[in-house]
Amino acid sequence: MSKYNITVQPTNSENIVKFVTNSFLTQSKSYEFNNIDDAKNSPLAQQLFHLPFVKTIYITQNFIAIDKYSFETTKVNWTDVQEDVASVISDYLNSGEAIIVETETVSEENSTKKVPITIYAESTPNPAAMKFVANKSLTSDTYEFKTQKDAIYAPLASELFNFPFVKEVFISANYISISKIDGVEWQEITNELREYIRSYIESGKNIFKDEIFQKEDHLTSENVNVKYSEIEKEIISILNEYVKPAVEGDGGNIAFHSYNSDTKNVKVILQGACSGCPSSTITLKQGIETMLRDMMRGKVETVDAING
Repeated sequence: MSKYNITVQPTNSENIVKFVTNSFLTQSKSYEFNNIDDAKNSPLAQQLFHLPFVKTIYITQNFIAIDKYSFETTKVNWTDVQEDVASVISDYLNSGEAIIVETETVSEENSTKKVPITIYAESTPNPAAMKFVANKSLTSDTYEFKTQKDAIYAPLASELFNFPFVKEVFISANYISISKIDGVEWQEITNELREYIRSYIESGKNIFKDEIFQKEDHLTSENVNVKYSEIEKEIISILNEYVKPAVEGDGGNIAFHSYNSDTKNVKVILQGACSGCPSSTITLKQGIETMLRDMMRGKVETVDAING
């Protein structure tokens, strides 16, 4: 039985297609290869570069994205070749060959040493949430867990719920946002949580299991399975460029939910530290709504939030 299944997903760029897998290709690192020599530590990428239309290859958590040369250069459309490329990737992955070969040689004496991890705690605008930032990437996606049951395929999040004061867990990029219950102060629990997270990551345990990709309750602002209108694409682009970086800095995430062309209303989803934050309503109305109204005059009038 094949471990890897490939789903072809187009993107907003006509030259880039994602080949999404149902298993992890890399737990946290991302790779970009611009030519066959650049891909010397990835036999899979080298094989793909033998396809004459391949310009750039990206390998990350659970997908391989390929940027092809423009149609004027290669006379190749993705619709003509994407299934063949998917088969090449699937056959390679299921052969068991290495996806990435680490080039650094490690002595036997040092091979068992743990990678040093540092974690620092950072307060957020939400007094009920604290952001724990690592010195390494944890994921290339966004995951929110409201209960321990939700975290069945996220071992670290599941174990964090064993602390009686942990209410919710949010994992994105290189940080974990934790929401606490009422009745306990951060100064009483921050060091304990920080040390636990540091020790867990340093031990090399998996943060996620492959089955996480079967769940649809982690949201991003770019769902390639949805056919967005031009207005919706513009809204998503503005959110990604102008809003999302600031929101991530506060330990949260913002994701596009929907747009109503009749009422000119935009709905967004707030996750992590931003979900339930007392100041989020002010930020939403005075910041995001004003920005979208100014940048998309006549197309957007109001913005409402849904807590993730």
